[in-house]
Amino acid sequence: MILSVPLVTFTDVKIVVQVKLLPSPEQATALAATLRTVNVLANQVSAQAYEAFGLKARERELRGLAYGELKAEGLGAQAAQHVIKRVVDAYSSLRGLIDNGVLGGPASRRRRKAESKPIVFRPDSSHTFDDRCLSWQIDARTVSIWTMAGRMRGIAFTGSQTDVKTLAAHRRGESDLVLRDGLWFLVATCDIDQAPLNGDPADWIGVDRGIVNLATTSDGDNYQGRRLTRYRRWQARKRAELQTRKAAGSRSAARRLAKRKAREARHVTNENHKISKQIVAVAERTGRGIALEQLSGIRERVRLTRDQRATLSNWAFHQLGAFITYKALRAGVPCLEVDPAFTSQSCPNPWCGHVSRKNRPIRDVFCCRRCGLAGPADHVAALNIRQRARTAWAFVNMPVPYPGPNGVGRGEMRPSRDSQPRREARQSLKGTTEPPSSAVHGREVGE
Repeated sequence: MILSVPLVTFTDVKIVVQVKLLPSPEQATALAATLRTVNVLANQVSAQAYEAFGLKARERELRGLAYGELKAEGLGAQAAQHVIKRVVDAYSSLRGLIDNGVLGGPASRRRRKAESKPIVFRPDSSHTFDDRCLSWQIDARTVSIWTMAGRMRGIAFTGSQTDVKTLAAHRRGESDLVLRDGLWFLVATCDIDQAPLNGDPADWIGVDRGIVNLATTSDGDNYQGRRLTRYRRWQARKRAELQTRKAAGSRSAARRLAKRKAREARHVTNENHKISKQIVAVAERTGRGIALEQLSGIRERVRLTRDQRATLSNWAFHQLGAFITYKALRAGVPCLEVDPAFTSQSCPNPWCGHVSRKNRPIRDVFCCRRCGLAGPADHVAALNIRQRARTAWAFVNMPVPYPGPNGVGRGEMRPSRDSQPRREARQSLKGTTEPPSSAVHGREVGE
C-alpha cells in the first residue's frame, strides 16, 4: 500500500500580513532608537544567559536574572519580557540546529564556532510587540506603539485592501517591527479558519515539482523555470564579482551582496505565489483535490556533483509546496502528500505499471519498455502522483466496519486456525524491497 500523509487535519491556517509604516521624522527617530536599545540589551541578556546556562537558557530562570536590570534601563514590563523571550527562543533555535545536525558534527568548524560564544543580535534586528505595546486602529489606518521616547500614537500605515481586511478580521497575537532598507514595516500574524472541504473531490490534480520545470500538473499544465534559471545565473555572476570585491575589504560590496540576496529571494517567492495560486484556482473551479510528492529530506538523500549542488540548494520546492497547501486549505480544497518513489519511472497505464530506470532514457522523455507509452517525463510523473492520491484517498476515507456479533466487524476477519500462516506471510512481506506496482493500484481504482 502506498503510504501518504493527509494535509487536511488543520483547524486554522497561520499567515503573516506585512504593512508599511509611514512615520514622521520624529516618529522614525524614536522607532530607530527603540530598536537599537532593545537589541543592545538583548545582547547583554544573551551574554548573561550564555555565562550562566550555556546554550540551555530557560525563560523562568533568565527572567529572575535579567528582568530587574532591563527595567532599570528604562524598558517597560512587556518590552523586558519580550527581550528575555527573544533570547530564549534564539538559543532554542540554535539547539535545534545542533540536534538536527544542520551545523555538522561535534568536530565541525561551524558547530564549534556557534557553541563557543553567545548569540549576538544585529542593531536593527526586528523586535516583537504584543497587544499591550502595540494597538491597531484599522479604520483610521494608524497604529500606536511603545517606544523608548514614550507611546507614539497615530503612526500611519499602508497596505493592500485585502491585507487590511485580513488584519481586521483575523489578526491574533504578536507583531514584529522590521527595518529594511530604511523603510519601516509591521508583520502581523493572522489565524484564518480553514474553509470546509468542498465535499468528496471528484478527482485529483497530481503536481510534480522539479528544477527545470518548477511544477507540472496531470492536466498537462507546465510551469517552466527557464526564466528563473536565467535570472539566478545572472545573479550568480553579479555575486561573484561582488564577492571578489568583498574579499578585498569593500564594505559597499558586502551591503550590495545582502541586497541582491534579498531581491532574489523576493523574486522566487513571487514566482511560487503565482504558480500555487493558479494550481489551487483550477482545483477549486473543477472540484478536485491536489496531490503533491513528499520531498522532505531529498537534499540529504541525493548525491550530486559539485556543479549541481548550488542548483539543488536553491530549489525552493518546500516553499512552493507550503504555498499550495495553505492556499488549498483556505479554499477548502483537499491536499495530500504521497510517496514519490518511482513516480518518474513507472508507467501510468493501469494495465501495465512497468517500473524501470530504462523507461526514462533521458531527463525529459518517458518511454515504457513494455507497452510503448511515451510522453514528457514530468507529465507522466504527475499522472502517477494523481493515481496514488486516488488510492490513498480511498484508504483515508474508508468507513469503519459495522460491529457484528461478539464485537467483530462485518469486514474484519475472525481468528481462525490459519491465522498463524497469514501472520507469517504478512511478516515476510515486510522485508521485501520491491517497488510498489502501479498496475495493482491502477486496477483497484479502475474497478
